[in-house]
Amino acid sequence: MAIVVILLLLGLTSCAPGPNLQEGVAAQGIDLAGFWLGLWHGIIAPITFVISLFSDTVNVYEIHNNGNWYNFGFVLGAGVLLGGGGAGSRGRKN
Repeated sequence: MAIVVILLLLGLTSCAPGPNLQEGVAAQGIDLAGFWLGLWHGIIAPITFVISLFSDTVNVYEIHNNGNWYNFGFVLGAGVLLGGGGAGSRGRKN
């Protein structure tokens, strides 16, 4: 039983995200991605994900971003595309 618990904890901790060392660091000749680019990336995330499965040059998430504003735009964009959380709370028509 103890081995199962240890393996479960090890598996869960291996999925924890690490720090983004590239946050706030612009690539040579490239500006940092901000809120608006995060919003756009969130909207096109499903399409980008499928393309990223077949291409090594396409990533779903821009690592050269300005931090929280990019993240907020990304999540907001993904929520807009996927219907957001408010759609499930509507009452059904009888």
